[in-house]
Amino acid sequence: MSKMDFNREFDAQHGKLVAITDELARLTCNNPSALTFAGTNTFIVGKNEVVVIDPGPMDLEHLDALMTAIDGRPVKAILVSHTHVDHSPLAGPLKEKTGAPVMGCGPHRRAVSFEDMDETPMDASSQKDFAPDEELEDGAKISVDGVVIEVVATPGHTENHLSFALPDHGVMLPGDHVMAWSTTIVAPPDGSMNAYMKSLDKLMARGETRYFPSHGGEVNNPKVFLAQLKQHRQMRSDAIMERLRAGDDDVMTMVKAIYTDVDPKLHGAAALNVLAQLDDLIAQGVVLCNGKVTLSAKFTLRETA
Repeated sequence: MSKMDFNREFDAQHGKLVAITDELARLTCNNPSALTFAGTNTFIVGKNEVVVIDPGPMDLEHLDALMTAIDGRPVKAILVSHTHVDHSPLAGPLKEKTGAPVMGCGPHRRAVSFEDMDETPMDASSQKDFAPDEELEDGAKISVDGVVIEVVATPGHTENHLSFALPDHGVMLPGDHVMAWSTTIVAPPDGSMNAYMKSLDKLMARGETRYFPSHGGEVNNPKVFLAQLKQHRQMRSDAIMERLRAGDDDVMTMVKAIYTDVDPKLHGAAALNVLAQLDDLIAQGVVLCNGKVTLSAKFTLRETA
C-alpha cells in the first residue's frame, strides 16, 4: 500500500477554545472513537461576530462549551459540512440558543448508484431529519467580521458533503473529506468513490495551503498528502482489478483475498469500501455489473478490443 504521511499528533483540549489563526479557532467535542479520532472539531470563524462550523453531535456538554466560547457574540450562521451524527445534530439546539440560521449541506441523501441499496450500518450514522434553513451551493460565499468563507462542494464521503475555505487566508476546512490522522471512509449508500476522487482533484486545483479537518490536527503539506490519497485509492482499485482478472466476481470473495491482514470482524466495513471502488470502476467503464450495484451483485471486467 502507498506510503501516507499521517499526522496523528493532536492535543484535543476537550472543551477549551483553541486559537488556530487570528480569524479561526476550534473547540473539540469529547466524543473520541475509532471513527472520530480525538473527537469532532467545531470551528469558530470571526472575532466580534462569528460563524460556527460543524456544531457536532447531540452532546449538551459540548453545547455549553460552545456557548462559553461564543461568549455573547452575535452568531451570523451555523454551517454544517454533512449529515453524519458526529457533525450535524447539535445545530438545532445551538440555533435555539443563538437564533442563528442553520446553513450549508442539504438534507441527508444516498449516492445515486446506491439509492435502492438495502440498509447498511452506515445508515445509522446519519441524521436523516436534518433540514437546514438554507442549503448552500458550490461557490457560495459568506462574510463574517471581514473574513470570507467560501463553500466548496466535495461529495464523496457523503453525497451532500461540503468543505469550507477561507481563501483570503489560505485555509481549507475540508470536513471529513481529508483528514491528517487517517484515510477517509467512503462507504455506500451515502458515500461515492467516484465523487470522492473528483473532489480530491477539485481540492488539488485550489490554492489553500493549510488544511484543518473535522477530526485531528492540521494536514502537513496538503498538496503532497492529497496526491498520496489519490495513489492510495488507485492501489485499492488495482488490487480489485487483479482479483477480477483472477476470476473473483463478488464483493466478499474479493474482501477475503485483499484484506488478509484485517480482522474478519471488520470485513463488513471493508466490503462497503470495495463496493465503492467497484462503483468507481464501473463509472470509468472498465468493470461491468450484472444489475444494480449491491453487495450481492456480480462483477466482471469489460472486454476490450
